[in-house]
Amino acid sequence: MRKILLFVFLVLLNGCALNTLQLKGEIDQVTVVKYTSYMKHHRAFLSREDLKVIKGGKKYLYLYNEKNNDLALFLYRENQYLLYNFSDPKQKTLSIKTRNGKKYTHALRSFKRIGYKSIDSPMKKGFIVSVSHKRYKGVKTLMVDVKEYTRLQKLYKNAIRTYDASKIKNIQTTLPKILISDYFTRYKKKARTHAQLTQLQIIAKKLKIEGPSLPKKPTTASKVKTGEATTEATIEETEEEELAWYASAEEEANEISAQEPSGKPYKHYLKDAHLDELSTYLSKEASKNSLSHSQYRTLQQRENTLKEEKLFQEGSMEELIEAYKVNKNPKYKERIMSLMKEKQQHKTFKPLP
Repeated sequence: MRKILLFVFLVLLNGCALNTLQLKGEIDQVTVVKYTSYMKHHRAFLSREDLKVIKGGKKYLYLYNEKNNDLALFLYRENQYLLYNFSDPKQKTLSIKTRNGKKYTHALRSFKRIGYKSIDSPMKKGFIVSVSHKRYKGVKTLMVDVKEYTRLQKLYKNAIRTYDASKIKNIQTTLPKILISDYFTRYKKKARTHAQLTQLQIIAKKLKIEGPSLPKKPTTASKVKTGEATTEATIEETEEEELAWYASAEEEANEISAQEPSGKPYKHYLKDAHLDELSTYLSKEASKNSLSHSQYRTLQQRENTLKEEKLFQEGSMEELIEAYKVNKNPKYKERIMSLMKEKQQHKTFKPLP
């Protein structure tokens, strides 16, 4: 009986040791959640054990490296200051050992020498960060979620500043309003011309925020009040220009919808879409911008597979022979021989009188 109990105890002990080793590979590590052309999403579960207050009751601070566009989290644990990079998970955690009572400013100065400076709001740099207390596999942690939109934010700022919606018209990734609304409002107040207001309307539609209103069409009365000499011909010409003005704005704003992808999910094109539908989808520039590089390559591979299947099933003997010369696939040879046999049988077969 004692031997059995001892055996069970050893098994449980080894199981606990294995779980601990496994968790060490998952806790305190920054991992990639999702990458697209215009957004990077990273996450980490950082152990709350032995975390010390750094400043003003806070147990973490944000540091930013302007040169590398890196956002990092600054922590203090077990007599060492730690820096977790949430822009480049491949970078090892940086640490600075310190004696008890050593101020955090000493560590900040050290990190500043390699480009990291303290910032109050990551949103100013294009990052959406959420930090919450989570119990991960029994361990109390800080779950840190970081979504980076710096590239997309710069593109939108450039489009807004230059009043040129064409720079973001084909982008499908949604930029969170909080990262751009103040910037948009500033240039919305500065806009004066019809062209500027029209471009901001298009950008606002992409961002799903309130755009500017176009000025009302000038009337004959308003022209008379300003002392301008107006004739019937001038009035008619002005009205035609204004109608074209609004029609152009409406057409340009609606043009975005026409360039949007079909709205069907990536999984549909990966599993269910037929060859013609998939080829049409991949030929659109908007599709290229909405998919990650790996997703686009995967769909291209599926398109090639469907083309090969169609050729194998429906291709002429001449087309199959040309394909066989390239791929040397035995299946093609069998298919060619089968078609040749069918063709020969068709020639030798004579209907009864």
